Amino acid sequence: MEITAAVLRDGHGPFCVETLKLAEPNADEVLVKMLAAGMCHTDLLARELPPEFFAGPTVYGHEGAGVVEAVGDNVSHVSPGDNVVLSFSSCRSCPACHADRPASCFDFALHNMAGGRPDGTSVFTDASGASVGSHFFGQSSFASHTVAASDSVVKIEQSLDVSKLGPLGCGIQTGAGTVFNILDVQPGSSFVVAGAGALGLAAVMAAKVRGASTIVAIDRHQNRLELAKQFGATEVLSGDPATFAPSIVEITGRGADTAFDTTGNAALVRACYEGLNNIGVLSMAGVGFGDVTFDFLSMVGGKKIAGSMEGDAVPATFIPYLAQLNADGQFPFDELITEFPFDEINEAEAASASGEVIKPVLVF
Repeated sequence: MEITAAVLRDGHGPFCVETLKLAEPNADEVLVKMLAAGMCHTDLLARELPPEFFAGPTVYGHEGAGVVEAVGDNVSHVSPGDNVVLSFSSCRSCPACHADRPASCFDFALHNMAGGRPDGTSVFTDASGASVGSHFFGQSSFASHTVAASDSVVKIEQSLDVSKLGPLGCGIQTGAGTVFNILDVQPGSSFVVAGAGALGLAAVMAAKVRGASTIVAIDRHQNRLELAKQFGATEVLSGDPATFAPSIVEITGRGADTAFDTTGNAALVRACYEGLNNIGVLSMAGVGFGDVTFDFLSMVGGKKIAGSMEGDAVPATFIPYLAQLNADGQFPFDELITEFPFDEINEAEAASASGEVIKPVLVF
């Protein structure tokens, strides 16, 4: 079938909205008509890599939401007409997947960032007959229709507004999952988040749901700090990163119980780590390039550092949980959304990069 998709043909060029041909789903795949797709920083990582690392024309998008149109012969958990949110894929057979930790899949890159199916084929073909990369995070949802890996497809209650739930597939899931699954923030505890973008604000909301008594948000943009306070932050910090660790210790008394970096900024990572108490835990989801260093003596105590890939979530159960929290008014992540028509994808990227919007969502 012919579909409309946004193709990134050059790592530093614009998204090009084009007509592509879409292949039929394989036995373990699902054809989805997209209603909306969130735009996340991960969709734009090609902008930050040297040109030689660009993998070629690709359809990105990994926070899709839509309606199932057809399913492969081996798919039984969804049916045509179901509302679905699309998330990441995994191999389903490695030790991490067997441990019910698919976000730590040993073959995560192959199933999510290889530019196609694990066998090397793609579902998209352009007007010249050339292959265009597909299956970004199992889905490539910057398209009017897509063929997604079956485990990327999560069924959502028909009564919910699925068009606003796409960001649960990655960014919001990562922020909330870090709080719930990795840091296990406890009632009455203290929590710090560096970065008050979509991930950080989702983490603030989740920490409030968990009953944290002290929630500290760090950002350089005052408008984002105001949002953090609106969604549950009890304290906010801005300015010189060298002052953050002493401020965190002062605010929390003996240092924070947990902290979360969403920025990938080495100075902020160190500030969060140094602001922990003796048994505190820092989780990191920010994508940075380069090194971050820690003093040896600080590493031999009881502090811990834990990475966060997708918040260590199992999408099939975690996304419906977050959707229900939202429906119950406890997790208002949808208030972060600014909608853009799909053909304004480049305007959405610019608005996100400038900080004008928190979570752009493309609507079809």
